[in-house]
Amino acid sequence: MSPLEFFRWIQETQVGTALRESTWVFPIILGFHSLGLSLSVGTLLWFDLRLVGFKMRQQPVSEVYRQLRPYMLTGFAIMFLTGILLFWAQAARCYENVFCRSKILLLLLPGMNALLYHMVTERTIAGWDSDPIPPRRARMAGWISIGSWVVIIVLGRQIVF
Repeated sequence: MSPLEFFRWIQETQVGTALRESTWVFPIILGFHSLGLSLSVGTLLWFDLRLVGFKMRQQPVSEVYRQLRPYMLTGFAIMFLTGILLFWAQAARCYENVFCRSKILLLLLPGMNALLYHMVTERTIAGWDSDPIPPRRARMAGWISIGSWVVIIVLGRQIVF
């Protein structure tokens, strides 16, 4: 079975067809996807701006993260679940769409960036937590996050379900 045939099969399941053909369900899911994106990436942007040293310089990085984490994770969960449903409804179309494939592939970058930040950079946070401008590695994590999410959002808008 080719990848395209597999994605056509996903799309043509009962769930995929129901999502796609519903007058209200698909737009509602798309709306919740946008809200989840706003909540997750919006609060993540605040954290990233602290990491790059632009905003909230008087607050420790760990305190900013602690305050924003519940909102970031809630938004991410909404965004992730609704993204799966949107993909399910249009899997074959997404497979054929270069913007969708690029977006899905690029989602690995902020994921790996966050993983590296939490496993490597954050381990030394005690030494720089209250610094107005964090060390280079922390700033790079912030810039990579900001840049990758901007590109992901632009690619997502180009899919045009």
